[in-house]
Amino acid sequence: MTSSPRTGALGFWADLPQDGRWLLSTVVVQFFGRGLTLPFTIIYLHEVRGFSLALSGALMGLIAVVGVLVTGPAGALVDRYGARRIMLTGLFFAVAGYSVLAFATTPAVAALGLALFGVQLGVGWPSVNALVATVVEGDLRQRYYGVNFALLNLGVGVGGVVGGLVVDVDRPGTFVMAFLVNAATFLLPVVVLLGPLRHLHGRVDRPHDADAGGESYLAILRRPEVLWLAALGLLAAFVGYGQMEGGFPAFARQIAEVSTRAIGFAFVVNTVVIVALQFWVMNRVRGRRRTRVLALMAVVWAAAWLLLGVTGLMPGGLTAVVIVLAFHAVFGLGETLMQSVLPALTNDMAPAHLRGRYNAIGSGSFQAGTIAGPVVAGVLLEHGWAGAFIGVVVAGCAGIAATSYAVGRRITPEVNGIEPAAAPTPEASPPSAPGLPATPAATSSAPAPTGTSTGTPSTTSS
Repeated sequence: MTSSPRTGALGFWADLPQDGRWLLSTVVVQFFGRGLTLPFTIIYLHEVRGFSLALSGALMGLIAVVGVLVTGPAGALVDRYGARRIMLTGLFFAVAGYSVLAFATTPAVAALGLALFGVQLGVGWPSVNALVATVVEGDLRQRYYGVNFALLNLGVGVGGVVGGLVVDVDRPGTFVMAFLVNAATFLLPVVVLLGPLRHLHGRVDRPHDADAGGESYLAILRRPEVLWLAALGLLAAFVGYGQMEGGFPAFARQIAEVSTRAIGFAFVVNTVVIVALQFWVMNRVRGRRRTRVLALMAVVWAAAWLLLGVTGLMPGGLTAVVIVLAFHAVFGLGETLMQSVLPALTNDMAPAHLRGRYNAIGSGSFQAGTIAGPVVAGVLLEHGWAGAFIGVVVAGCAGIAATSYAVGRRITPEVNGIEPAAAPTPEASPPSAPGLPATPAATSSAPAPTGTSTGTPSTTSS
């Protein structure tokens, strides 16, 4: 399947197969629930349930730890039993986790609820991305991942605004309600997967000529292009989302000396930029080398972090506030570049029957970077080494650009987002009439991960 040349939201929706529309239809609602509770979970644990701040932070860390532990087995289960079944399992864990957390009055019960949601975190990425890859192919797949990211941010952003207006530490019931609503939002994709999409399984049988010994994680990671892509994901998460949770808020408060209100509004600016620019960006990166787009993202992020570093020279004033807001706007532009190409790059690199494992490797590397980012930021900023912090993240951006180049050297042009030129077949088809375009050559949706210039198409199944 190849996408039509139509652009924009309506053109994209018209190009999507019906199964793709059903998958995309639940994103805003599901992540509205996440936005409703995500910014306020540590406040709930500390100020409503009375846990110490250190204990509350440690409990929050359980989500990522459990997610990392679960990701590997989840990828293998996706390849064996199908992405839809594993995705459903993760959704049920999410419903249970947030329902438990809503009524958690002791650290042990809170830990149980957060650990249950951590299972969803580890299961979600491999299963969702693999299921999407069996439904949407070619250039349309890359566009799907970009739109999905924009809708995700829209849901989180609106949920965060509503949550800020609703929850109140003096009324614990408002937090209970918020967590129960969050749990309920995970039921909508369950209904869709058990109803209109019950025919999907997201599993692809191993080709007869495939090497069974090459399906282990160790064997996959021995492939240079996979190892370099995992390193790229780790660096991107370390420089990006890991610092969004730890480094940016700490730097903005301690070094830029801006208010918490300004920090909160910066995240709103980030969401607005992503939602507003995602279609524009994804339409302009179509047909371009994905690794070059990721290198451009690294340049944009480096500029954003250097911009934030300037606030250390003029802390506490209106200029610092403006720069903090501008930082998140520029950073959001970089996010649209990454999400327009990185998931598609991973799934086009993977043989169809190993997409679960490939997405699990991507998820694991991202989660590792997200865990490491706040730790490094905390150590550097606690000692007052603001310049060193900016230097580390800018060096990380340089590392992203370098690893993007390394990945690009080891994958086929098709995996890198470049469509092969149509082979001339004059005896089979007459020349195009004047003013009419020639029929494009079919492209492979999942070339084998080799360093040659051609790839063997993998069969997808739904």
